[in-house]
Amino acid sequence: QVQLVESGGGLVQAGGSLRLSCAASGRTFSTYAMGWFRQTPGKEREFVAAISRSGGSTYYADSVKGRFSISRDNTKNTVYLQMNSLTPEDTAVYYCAADRRVDDSATRYLAWYNYWGQGTQVTVSS
Repeated sequence: QVQLVESGGGLVQAGGSLRLSCAASGRTFSTYAMGWFRQTPGKEREFVAAISRSGGSTYYADSVKGRFSISRDNTKNTVYLQMNSLTPEDTAVYYCAADRRVDDSATRYLAWYNYWGQGTQVTVSS
């Protein structure tokens, strides 16, 4: 089992940047693919980005491609989401999630993720 704690959210002006972090407990972090999702009130949680166990493969939603970057440091049990050129449409609660996988890939499908953090609020003002 793994516990996830997000941090780094906050209020930023449009065009600005934020870096989210997600710290994982346990000694098996490197066996999990990791993902970032986001949710706004009244909407379903949506995929943002994912990274494979080794960090060798990354995946992005079309809406963030070229602006967001996911990375991980397996020595620190942490996954990051660097968010640049933020727009008000990026305002949401951002969640990290862990998917224990046997291969070095990752998925955008929410149902595959076994563990979730509590979320961190990102607000982008216009």
